[in-house]
Amino acid sequence: MSLFEQKIEGVPQFVSYFIPVRDALLHFGGQATARQVYDYIAQHGGFTNEDLGQSNQTGRPTFENRVAWARFYLTKASWMFSPKRGVWALTEVGKQGALTEEQAVTLFKSVQTKFKGHEEGQSAPENNVQPDDTQYWFVGAAWDEGDQLPRFLEQRIWQDGRDEKYAYQVRDMKPGDRIAVKSAFVQKRDLPFDSHGRSVSVMRIKAIGIITRNRDDSRTVDVEWEQDFKPREWYFYTYRSTVTRARVEDEGLARRLVSFTFEGTSQDYAYFMAQPYWRDRFQDAGNAAEVVAAAVEELEELVEDELIEVVTYGVADILAEGCFLPEQELGSILKRWQEKKNLILQGPPGTGKTWLAKRLAKALIGQKSPRDDQLRVVQFHPSLSYEDFVRGYRPSADGRLTLMDGIFLQVVEAARSQPDVEHVLIIEEINRGNPAQVLGEMLTLLESSKRSRAEAMELAYRNAVGEKVYVPENLYVIGTMNVADRSLALVDLALRRRFAFVTLAPCFNEAWMQWCEAKGLARNVIAVIKLAMDTLNQEISADRALGPQFQVGHSYLTPVETVRDAKTWFADVVRTEIGPLLHEYWFDAPERAEQATQKLLLQA
Repeated sequence: MSLFEQKIEGVPQFVSYFIPVRDALLHFGGQATARQVYDYIAQHGGFTNEDLGQSNQTGRPTFENRVAWARFYLTKASWMFSPKRGVWALTEVGKQGALTEEQAVTLFKSVQTKFKGHEEGQSAPENNVQPDDTQYWFVGAAWDEGDQLPRFLEQRIWQDGRDEKYAYQVRDMKPGDRIAVKSAFVQKRDLPFDSHGRSVSVMRIKAIGIITRNRDDSRTVDVEWEQDFKPREWYFYTYRSTVTRARVEDEGLARRLVSFTFEGTSQDYAYFMAQPYWRDRFQDAGNAAEVVAAAVEELEELVEDELIEVVTYGVADILAEGCFLPEQELGSILKRWQEKKNLILQGPPGTGKTWLAKRLAKALIGQKSPRDDQLRVVQFHPSLSYEDFVRGYRPSADGRLTLMDGIFLQVVEAARSQPDVEHVLIIEEINRGNPAQVLGEMLTLLESSKRSRAEAMELAYRNAVGEKVYVPENLYVIGTMNVADRSLALVDLALRRRFAFVTLAPCFNEAWMQWCEAKGLARNVIAVIKLAMDTLNQEISADRALGPQFQVGHSYLTPVETVRDAKTWFADVVRTEIGPLLHEYWFDAPERAEQATQKLLLQA
């Protein structure tokens, strides 16, 4: 009897296809395209041409529809998943043991209780609960009022209690998505592996379920929670944000977390300890003194993470600290950076490029004091190479040349390991080096449209054959560029296409005047300084040998501390900072530079 005619009593005929679908995937090593599965079953199922030519009431081939239904149920039972569109794969659960007809019936009935109305004559789902589109959500349940999980389980819901902070993510949740309630913390003792005295990030999975309905209120989804679920601890790769979607389409680490959470597999601690980010943090320090120092450091982190409230940071904080741009313009810059992923602040000297870059980074991350691995700073210079910045051979402690990752790949690894928080790399003076040479393949991978595993590339130096690297979506790059330096080469056009550019100009405006007044300068003195600087910058801008990019920025004349003697303070700045700058500008006309300097000093 051919598979087309086989039927298990008491269940739809497509349940008979559970075993052939699994066998087909096992034949191809656990993963194959949909067409490979169809062809394999057609060749080994004893089908006749007449069998393969039959269609259901919707016009879809009956054979293919039964295979598709089998795939749907195996996916909802966590036996299968789709690593990318058009590809089917077995999960770790799906690969283990054998699948009997009795098990197939039990599996079908367990899934059927959550998805009613499936009939043999209907076409298998293609849209709202299509397995390719299944998303995996990790959410919190602790609000100011306390733990909401008991209420969620009783009411069969999950709800955002953070004033719709995560509304856009809740709106993306759909029927068929898997959801897990988690809590995150750090642990140092009683670990199931040796962390060499270091604290480890932990995520406790407290409940899992399937989303059955989105109420479209940007807060609430209905959930069929799994009964009698026993909490489990997952280590290393953890989510701190209240709502996070595991990016299984791009991230191998996330796929392992999903398998652990929803499929019941064990966590391979050795695998994570071997990953560069955790290997560097948890490897044996080598001597007792270093182990003790590391333990003290991690204990401090433990206290900070658990007991000290995170201080948020945003546009309002940048303005309060002395940014003279309008709030709307500052917000637009931040939004453009979030969209483009890469931003360069360019402008004349003294316009606060570095100052603003660091504060924009903190605003993007959302914290006043980000962790060290979330915010890194590097400066480009003529001798900086690809081997320094990305990866190359460098002397190790034993004197041998060792392949080592530069700061960029270190940041990439940190961002991959913490996918729900933003990571920022600040590149000072990005045009002082040779960006195309220093970045290498990263020049392509930085592009916002190529931030996925599918766009991964092999590097010039590989740790292993076939190793590919990609830049994750949660890594943002911001550079600064002085447009007045004659010694710097023009920026590569490929670099320009991958970065958004924002030009900062001198801000001797009302906001600057108010700041100076708060620092002890009289209003009439501030007005005189403003007029003098505006006049000087007009002269510089009108000079055909210079131009607007050589104007003198407001940072030179923005006091940090209270000014006791305004005239002396201004004269000192002119003599030691602005005057030498003008002599550099008009190096071929020193008398002009001196004349401009004296004009300023007359105002003191």
